Amino acid sequence: MSTIFSKIINKEIPAKIVYEDDELLAFNDVNPQAPIHILIIPKKEIKTLNHLDSSNQAIVGKMVLLAKDLAKKYNIHESGYRTIFNCNDDGGQTVFHIHLHLIGGRPLSWPPG
Repeated sequence: MSTIFSKIINKEIPAKIVYEDDELLAFNDVNPQAPIHILIIPKKEIKTLNHLDSSNQAIVGKMVLLAKDLAKKYNIHESGYRTIFNCNDDGGQTVFHIHLHLIGGRPLSWPPG
């Protein structure tokens, strides 16, 4: 099943892409919750975190490392930032293609929701 993220990967709809390689794509969220709100997605469609297995270990690790690198690029690495994977409806997942939120650029409260 194709999602909006698949359409972004395939360049069928536009996005403000901040990073791309053979496995990952990162772009600005269209509904940002902070001054920096980037979504990091694998190009391979994986529906939810529940669908991960050991074959996905490297790509998820690469997503987290990219979040760290982008935090430095956007100068939020020292002030602080949050990374979030949402899973399923109660977890707040609205697009069923795993994605890591990188959020920062302002103080973030806890609990988040």
